[in-house]
Amino acid sequence: MPTAEAPPDNSWLIPRRCQTISLYARLVRYGFRKHATYVWAALAGAFTNSVFGILRAYVLIALWHARPGLAGYDILDAVTFCFISQAFIGPMQLFGGGLSVTERIRSGDIALDLVRPASLQLWSLAEDLGRAGYLFLVRGIPPTVLGALLFGITFPPGVAAWSAFLLSFAMGVLVSFGLRYLVALSACWLTDDRGVATASTMLSMFCSGMVIPLVLFPGWLGDLVRALPWAATVQVPADVYLGKADLTDALAFQGMWAVVLLGLGAVGTRLIRHKVVIQGG
Repeated sequence: MPTAEAPPDNSWLIPRRCQTISLYARLVRYGFRKHATYVWAALAGAFTNSVFGILRAYVLIALWHARPGLAGYDILDAVTFCFISQAFIGPMQLFGGGLSVTERIRSGDIALDLVRPASLQLWSLAEDLGRAGYLFLVRGIPPTVLGALLFGITFPPGVAAWSAFLLSFAMGVLVSFGLRYLVALSACWLTDDRGVATASTMLSMFCSGMVIPLVLFPGWLGDLVRALPWAATVQVPADVYLGKADLTDALAFQGMWAVVLLGLGAVGTRLIRHKVVIQGG
């Protein structure tokens, strides 16, 4: 009795570029599903963000009552900025971390990652995009909804404005990844990378607009912090949401820092490969 033959392997007919895109698409989905297993942790984070958002909102309301129209914002703008920035904490990973590269460098498993037929940087980026998408939905939206219910916030006026905000938000995630990836790679050269991670977290908090809007920084200090890459993760997308920023300038600023940071990350990845080879004899 004849047996059925296995179907021929036609994977070679699929262009390599399509296979690569499919791989990274699956990694984005994997990153989303991986963090979806920690739903209670995400909800706890959303609750914490909401509580601190309420506290920040009252502080900003008091400040804008004392100084109406400060920095071109009204009270509604200030409260909206507060809850939008709270929603960014999880997706932008403003407290640092979110990548497994550091632990894999310490354990030596990074050597396996470097021999994969895929870029370590793009692999990490794809997983991080999935993580950011999940946390945006589960940890980012609830504080914004609560702020709208308790205080009232402004919303983009139409589909075009929402699309501009989502594009700016995505660019902010790229910049955030670029910064965190460089911090993670530093573990390859430092005995203890916690100092770099702590410094990065402090800069992320104060230079992104997370603590207070960067428009409140005076003079040359304000010009400096608004020119640093951390501004692209909170202040710029929040201003795009509020309609306070020129979209072309905002995306150009975010795109410039995304290219610079991802380029440095690519160079750092190549240096890691050489370092691993040298250390291996």
